[in-house]
Amino acid sequence: MKQTNDLETNEKRMSEFPSTWISASELTTLYGRNALSPVGAIEAMLLRASKLQPHLNAFVMIDADGARAAAKASEARWKAGTPLSPLDGVPTTIKDTTPVRGWPTRYGSHATDETPATEDAPVAGRLRAAGMIILGKSTTPEFGWKALTDSPLQGTTRNPWNLKHSPGGSSGGASSLTAAGINPFNHGNDGGGSIRIPAAHTGLVGLKPSYGRIAQHPADSPFADVISQGVLSRTVHDTALALNVMAGPDARDWRSLPADPRDYTIGLDDGVRGLKIGLSLDFGHVKADADVRALVIAAAKRFEELGAHVEDVGPLIEPLQNSFEALWIGSFATRLRQIPTQLHGKLDPGFRAAAEKGMAVTLADYAKAYEAKSKLARDLALWHGKFDLLLAPVTPTAAPPVETLYNSEAFPRWTKGAPYTLPCNLTGQPAASMPAGLTPAGLPVGLQIIGPPRADHLVLRAMRAFESASGWTWPQAKVVETLARL
Repeated sequence: MKQTNDLETNEKRMSEFPSTWISASELTTLYGRNALSPVGAIEAMLLRASKLQPHLNAFVMIDADGARAAAKASEARWKAGTPLSPLDGVPTTIKDTTPVRGWPTRYGSHATDETPATEDAPVAGRLRAAGMIILGKSTTPEFGWKALTDSPLQGTTRNPWNLKHSPGGSSGGASSLTAAGINPFNHGNDGGGSIRIPAAHTGLVGLKPSYGRIAQHPADSPFADVISQGVLSRTVHDTALALNVMAGPDARDWRSLPADPRDYTIGLDDGVRGLKIGLSLDFGHVKADADVRALVIAAAKRFEELGAHVEDVGPLIEPLQNSFEALWIGSFATRLRQIPTQLHGKLDPGFRAAAEKGMAVTLADYAKAYEAKSKLARDLALWHGKFDLLLAPVTPTAAPPVETLYNSEAFPRWTKGAPYTLPCNLTGQPAASMPAGLTPAGLPVGLQIIGPPRADHLVLRAMRAFESASGWTWPQAKVVETLARL
């Protein structure tokens, strides 16, 4: 009976909205019934992409010919009843910090060139092996350095909710594409909040999986031990499907976790009744805007209504800047040393300023930061011995205007940029952003759900419970209204 209802729902949604707005799982249900073809879906998405790209600037490149060829191959597999995975024929993009065979990896920087990658990163290879269609590459700030998305090479990416605002970063191209209804979900990665922050600023679902859950290559970046791969999606179920495809080790990444046969869609609807959950509005002694705090408090009350026990646990950890400034700017300095001096004038001035300041970081400073990182991971793991989950804001503010200067006096990284999200990159534990509602100005706010080390399944379960109770669905009226004017 449920399958019939799902099919009826899919057909109703297709009559109301184009295929670009429906979820990945809805797309492949329709593929399986021969009610929609991957070829038709890709044409609709390419058409919408071409219309919106001049306004959103979320693509670095679109590979229309490659996407059409992949769609035809997927269509043949569905007709033969041999799809490669439950995501066969679903279009996605890869963030331009990540190699895709045959395409350049520019990092939003004039300090890179057009040399094509000779192999796929693990995440790109796994999506391709699942039969997914890679539409192109999405924008990022230079070297993914900030929680906004503008770069010297690609310019400014804009938020579909309000084009005067940023979609966040550093996976801002991915969030803009997903929230604009171009395709169901898009790859991103998160080294300080770069999935969760743009998800919060565009009303999306954004899971940063446990560190090592999804293998990385190359993994020689100075930030390689804090970055997790993932997607920005419109539904929790799609996020779980994507994790099923992407998770797993790779011989090129010695940090990756051992293989786990878990299906992350199983148990999604088990709910949160009986769980003990902490709430920290001031996580790390951060002060969020009143609108953000009010929406996060309301979200916490919803968890109580769902049967969880929620307790205010206060700031919980010390402010991050004193312990981790050296790690941040010192790593940027490592990157700067690799760039020819004659190209320094073409760099993002904010990135260059932080990197040049990092030149003064000593080995002792760096080692001290790593000691603090280990202590933070231990302390939060011990805290989770008493609490199943932690709730907090994702960001202190809603999406800032596109002209915002990151890490400036008006928008410092440690109090406005990524103060709520960075702790989970330092500890490696899973954390997610879920849409908590809108500010009076009509901009989304994210609720952060943080789990114990390697408990991705528990975070997904809590995400799904909140999604079911909140009633947040796509497309959102404000986005439709904004994009209809273009």
